[in-house]
Amino acid sequence: MTLAFPNPSRSFDETRNAVCFIGHDGMSKVRFFVEAEALARSGVALGGKGTAETAYLSAFDALRASILDVASKAYARKRGDSYTLTAADFR
Repeated sequence: MTLAFPNPSRSFDETRNAVCFIGHDGMSKVRFFVEAEALARSGVALGGKGTAETAYLSAFDALRASILDVASKAYARKRGDSYTLTAADFR
């Protein structure tokens, strides 16, 4: 099977300071976290009214296609059940 992202939901995890989203490889669930720092360094504007959580979720939405691509590549390198994507993964 290959990794798929059928559910577009995402959430902000304050403890990890990251946006969490889920991928699936067949029946296996794979958790991904994108560090807030990686989103902040992306060049997407994080300003505006609202909370930091809202800003990071908006940045995630704007970058969704590239984030899913990076997540797929990380999963292809080493299959696991949880990944943390950092700014270095987006270079």
